[in-house]
This record gives sequence, C-alpha cells and structure tokens, in this order.
Amino acid sequence: MTRVPTQLWRDGLGRAAVRSAQALLILTLVTVVVWAAVQLRLVVVPLLLAVLIAAAVSPVVTWLSRRGLPRGLAAWVTLLGGLTVLGGLSWLVGRAVRDQWDELRQGAVEGVSQLRDYLAQGPLQIDDAQLERAWEQAGKIVAGPSVQEGALSGAVLLAEIVAGLFLGLVVLFFLLKDGALISTFVRDFLPPRHTDRYDRVAVRSVEVLGGYVRGTAVIALVDAVLIGAALAILGVPLALPLAVVVFVAAFIPLLGATVAGFLAAVVALVSSGPVTALIVVAVVIVVNQVEGDVLAPVVLGASIKLHPLAILLALSGGTIVAGIVGAILAVPFTGVAWAVVQAWHDGPSERSDEAAAPPVPDRPVPG
Repeated sequence: MTRVPTQLWRDGLGRAAVRSAQALLILTLVTVVVWAAVQLRLVVVPLLLAVLIAAAVSPVVTWLSRRGLPRGLAAWVTLLGGLTVLGGLSWLVGRAVRDQWDELRQGAVEGVSQLRDYLAQGPLQIDDAQLERAWEQAGKIVAGPSVQEGALSGAVLLAEIVAGLFLGLVVLFFLLKDGALISTFVRDFLPPRHTDRYDRVAVRSVEVLGGYVRGTAVIALVDAVLIGAALAILGVPLALPLAVVVFVAAFIPLLGATVAGFLAAVVALVSSGPVTALIVVAVVIVVNQVEGDVLAPVVLGASIKLHPLAILLALSGGTIVAGIVGAILAVPFTGVAWAVVQAWHDGPSERSDEAAAPPVPDRPVPG
C-alpha cells in the first residue's frame, strides 16, 4: 500500500486544504444540527424559550429560596406570578380593544373614504369603476382557495403553539426548580480537567441570557411607555394595545420597536389623520434614537458584546431559519455562543477569587 508523503500537507497549499476540509466538516455538522432543530421545532423552540426565560427569572427563585421557601415552592410562586401578570395584562388589552373598537372602525371607514377621494381626485385620477374592480378583485383573493388553505395552516399552527406553550411551561418549571441538579448531571459526564471550564461557561451563559432578557425588557418597557403615552395624548385609539405590541416587538433587535411604532402610525393615520400620524412617526424616531444611543449601550453593554453587524447577521439568519421566533432567539444565543468561547479559553489563573464563578449548586443554571 502506497503511503502519501507527509510533505504534501506541510506546505501552504496542504495546510489550506486541511483547514478547508475541517471547515467543511464543521459546516456540515452545523447544517445537520440546524436541520434537525427545524424538524423538531415543536420541542426545540419551547426548550430554548424556557431556557431564555429561566435565565432571566432564576434570581427571583433564588431570592425566595434564600428566605425560607423550598425551591419547588419558590419556582411555583415565580411561575404563577408571571402567568398572573400576563393574564392581567391580556385582560386589560382585550378590554381596551373591546371599548375602542367601534371608534377605530368608524375612523377606518372614514380613512378609507378619504383615501378613495384622494385616489379619484388627486394626481393619480383613478375613477370609481377602477376602484370598484380593485375591491372586487381583493374580495375574490380573500375568498379564494389560497386564503382558505392559509386558514387551515393557521389552525394547525395554532394547535402547535398551544402544545408548545404547555411543553415550555413544564420545561420552565423544572429549569427553575432543578436547574442546579440538571447542570451537575451534565457536568458529571465531562472529564475532571474540564469541570472548571464547564462551571465558568455555565455561569457566564446564564449571566448573558439573563442580562439580555432583563435589559431588553427594560428597554422595551421604556419604548412602550413613551410611545403609548404619546398615542394617549394624541387621542389615538387602542393606545394600550399598541403599547403592548411595541413592548413585545422590542424583543426583536434593531427592527421590532420600529415596525411596531409605524404600525401605531398607521392606526393614527386611519383614525386621526396624516398630521397625527406624522407626529407619531416623529415620536417613534426619537424614541428609537434614545434607545440606540443611550439605553442599549448602558443596559445591554455588559451582556451582549456583539458588533451591530454581527447582530444584524444573526437576526437575518434566525429570521430565515425560524421566522419571528428565530429573530427573537438568534441574538441572545449568538451572544451566549461568543461568551462561551471566551469563557472556555479564559484560564483559572486569569480570574481573581472575587470574579471566580460560584459553585453550580449555589446558582441554578438552566439547561
């Protein structure tokens, strides 16, 4: 059997070939993992969301347990308290929508009428016959088979969301209750020489995820309060529901709060006219500038140390792979991946006793 001379792999081209083969192997592995995660999204997405939330609220469970509550009871109190807050907020939003729906519908009818007058009398000079044909065509599209198939797909998606919510709540409870035990169970599979690194990685991952979620929640709350207050002062209908939409959308980096703010501007345009809509747009722009230049660097600076380009690429990739959920999860877990790389290569000698990671049993580590 002829042996390949080792000199072939020692020159520049040989080393490049070896590195290229390694890169292709890693890329193949990543592709397989992503494909498997997409196929198992009904399990993977609730698991990742539960890890994200557990990292954020685990300090509350730890605080309650240190004041005498058993760990399981502290997890129950935290979980039920969060669900109560969400339920109360949903009730307030539903009540606001119910109370102001007639006002919004009347404003929408008037806005559509003004739009038709503008199209007919403005520079476009579209006559009523063309508008009627356009409305009829839109009605046919809405009643067409593609929309009906979309409704069926939506029903299936709704069933998957409900199942995922139940699974996520169960996983979240066990992460809050037994996070330290789960972490210790995983650590026991590692060789002893890697346990210190594992402790650093685990603690740093929880710090990054928890800091990101809590910081994003603070920024989202500020955005929602400022934009919601502006909508209320301007008399725009559905100010509270729109503020909630801004709060939720702000968890999508770079784009979420802006898109939600312009949705509020559309509602203002339909209900109150172009002047009010322009004021809302101006408020959204100012709030986003304050968020990007003041709040984000201060609140998130210590958690997610990623360049805006890296955030944009992670956001784009997550959106392509998993839609809105991917957009929410991509940035924090990219930040965790970078923090893991840094913590793994950070030797014990480079840390002081104060900066050293506490023992895992003293600090629950989700997942």
